[in-house]
Amino acid sequence: MLLAALALAAASPTSKPLILAFGDSLTAGYNLERGLGFAPQLQASLRRHGIAATVADGGVSGDTSSGGAARLGWTLDGLPRTPDLVILELGANDMLRTLDPAMTARNLGAMMSEFDRRGIPVLVAGMKAAPNYDPAYRARFDAIFPTIARKHRAALYPFFLDGVAGQAGMQQSDGLHPTFAGIKRIVTGILPSVQAALNVTPAAR
Repeated sequence: MLLAALALAAASPTSKPLILAFGDSLTAGYNLERGLGFAPQLQASLRRHGIAATVADGGVSGDTSSGGAARLGWTLDGLPRTPDLVILELGANDMLRTLDPAMTARNLGAMMSEFDRRGIPVLVAGMKAAPNYDPAYRARFDAIFPTIARKHRAALYPFFLDGVAGQAGMQQSDGLHPTFAGIKRIVTGILPSVQAALNVTPAAR
């Protein structure tokens, strides 16, 4: 009975994982009705695939990498337990404000070091600079995310807005934030990476 209890305790974090979606307005469901944003939709998709996950919404609209670094500690401390996975999605607002990519890299690196210190696996959700930006800036900014993931041996989803950016019907009238259709596209795209980061076998619907 003791062995069975220990096995059950060991299995519980994996069978009912806690995921923190730590980001900005793209994960916070900006201008969408409650329940239609990234975190609740990812949670629903995982559960349809047989993964009884809870996805905590740690998105703050308008947040930069500096803001994320400043609030990371108390966000993690405020969770009911240490998350089994963090999806780190920050940097888009840095890019929109043309902040120095070196600063963005430092902030993301500091957050990754904190995750490392706490033993929390991370899926880095990459971002890409807008195509009309200076090519030199784009190259520096786009390189941040694969470099950070490689340095900290973290999983990488190369572009959070893959299939959404610049696509009709996928973005709101501001040309920045995803519609509900865009959210569904993001969730569909990132789901295999989340499953792999959780080390679970995908189940058929």
